[in-house]
Amino acid sequence: MLPLVVPVLLCTNGKNVKIDRVVQDLDWRERLALQHVKSLLSKDVIDVITASTADMGPLSIDSFRKNNLSASWKVTGVETSVKNNTTSESQKTATVAKQEAPRGKGDGISDDHSQFIDAPAKLARRQLRDKRRAKRAADLVQQDNEAILKLENSAIERSKSVDTAVLGKYSIWRKENENENSDSTVRLMRDQMIMARVYISIAKMKNKLDLHQELQIRLKESHRAVGEAMADSDLHHSAPEKMKAMGQVLTKVREQLYDCKLVTGKLRAMLQTADEQVRSLKKQSTFLSQLAAKTVPNGIHCLSMRLTIEYYLLPPEKRKFPRSENLENPNLYHYALFSDNVLAASVVVNSTIMNAKDPSKHVFHLVTDKLNFGAMNMWFLLNPPRKATIHVENVDEFKWLNSSYCPVLRQLESAAMKEYYFKANHPTSLSSGSSNLKYRNPKYLSMLNHLRFYLPKVYPKLDKILFLDDDIVVQKDLTGLWSVNLNGKVNGAVETCGESFHRFDKYLNFTNPHIARNFDPNACGWAYGMNIFDLKEWKKRDITGIYHKWQNMNEDRVLWKLGTLPPGLITFYGLTHPLEKSWHVLGLGYNPSVDRSEIDNAAVIHYNGNMKPWLEIAMTKYRSYWTKYIKYNHPYLRSCNLSE
Repeated sequence: MLPLVVPVLLCTNGKNVKIDRVVQDLDWRERLALQHVKSLLSKDVIDVITASTADMGPLSIDSFRKNNLSASWKVTGVETSVKNNTTSESQKTATVAKQEAPRGKGDGISDDHSQFIDAPAKLARRQLRDKRRAKRAADLVQQDNEAILKLENSAIERSKSVDTAVLGKYSIWRKENENENSDSTVRLMRDQMIMARVYISIAKMKNKLDLHQELQIRLKESHRAVGEAMADSDLHHSAPEKMKAMGQVLTKVREQLYDCKLVTGKLRAMLQTADEQVRSLKKQSTFLSQLAAKTVPNGIHCLSMRLTIEYYLLPPEKRKFPRSENLENPNLYHYALFSDNVLAASVVVNSTIMNAKDPSKHVFHLVTDKLNFGAMNMWFLLNPPRKATIHVENVDEFKWLNSSYCPVLRQLESAAMKEYYFKANHPTSLSSGSSNLKYRNPKYLSMLNHLRFYLPKVYPKLDKILFLDDDIVVQKDLTGLWSVNLNGKVNGAVETCGESFHRFDKYLNFTNPHIARNFDPNACGWAYGMNIFDLKEWKKRDITGIYHKWQNMNEDRVLWKLGTLPPGLITFYGLTHPLEKSWHVLGLGYNPSVDRSEIDNAAVIHYNGNMKPWLEIAMTKYRSYWTKYIKYNHPYLRSCNLSE
């Protein structure tokens, strides 16, 4: 290895000065060091060093170290080759140019000396790299400047928002406190009550009975002052005084009883208790909403009873509807409506006729149960749908609809189904019965709900029919649906699936091999409620037979739970033509955020869900779309206290 102290090789007009002359100008320590170095380096090595110059001047050993060059040099005759073991950025071995350096007279080296000269290509690459580095450095500096400027602007805006915030409020970060009339007093008093409960527990634990009693007194006073108030304007006039008194007590108690660990533990316990209460209340809410969805409002029940009485007082000749010859005319527009709700059925018929271009071409086939048969007839006899044709039938008079033909009827008569529906050994409490109550809805027991799978049997002379649920409202003329090309499919319906919502795996049990083998779990679901059916194609493909097959396989409810949509998805799998979304908009019975423009542009809107428009739990924002087709000044509606 070379020593750390090296001689400086001086150059004068390209000619080297001998080391002996340099030594004369140095002190004794330097002279001693140079003598040792001179003994280590042979004359040939020194000649090579002095004969080789870099771009910035004489080549030194330091420059070799900086460039990670090898410290071992090899001299052969007059040719010197220096190889760099660590490559440049391109990882290529640098080739050192070799030139002959003929000896001159004396100890000096000739002017025609060897130099390490870069090839033109390598020099060009180096210049290109330097330009790239410079550009990259400039870009980074610019990005840093932009980022710093962005952060500075953000900080300025943030400081402005803090400066203009209303201080002294419950929390300057909460949006509701931007309102000058924010209800900070109510929130502060409720927070005081929470802390009072915490300290009451701690005071009792530490046997501070006087503080315990004082806190309880103040807590009762605050309860009375706040009551059910949700805004400052609802508070009792004594509330500010009670708030001040509670604050004084809490200050005193905090000085005597505050223990961070205890307070944290009590607050955590209160939070867990509140969370359990919320879960319990959610279950109760679900149960009660399911219960409300099953009930018939008193007004509608009253209307049905009054109409039934009036109908059976009519003589038989006055119970018939006009234009009965249209009932089997395949050139007209036929609707199938199966319902036991007189008021709901009237809205479907009225909204369809009021928006039809030519009401005389529309024919309504209504089917109800025997309990509502008289009421349904009487209502439309009293309120005929303009020039449209209407006909009401009783499902109990369909003699072919029996347990030997229909699997659902046979299953409903089984002991297992009767026990499921009517025995008392199932959870019925508010908290535990909510999940089961949904599937005990009477609609699942009614054949009106399953009659949709027997349309060709009910209407054998028709080619096409539009099926409507009784919880829909028609807003546009529907005649265009009869001219939609179903492309050989049986069912025309609007699809309901999003990215992962309302696909087959939501309705069917894909752990069952029969389901997994025959259906795609990601297949798109569609909506019952407004469906155009090609009855000719239905008969050709024996759709009712397919339905019977799968319904028999589901006797133990292992393929799907109760309802008509799952067997409908199975029965019409691969046989459903998707309609434009604007034909049928759903969700008005459960979704509070349906887009208003979608509702206004829809041909049919559907109140699917529990919040039916005729129930008290209906969403107010959607109810007007339904009520505008009801004449609340009708004497029968007034007598049954039915109003908007």
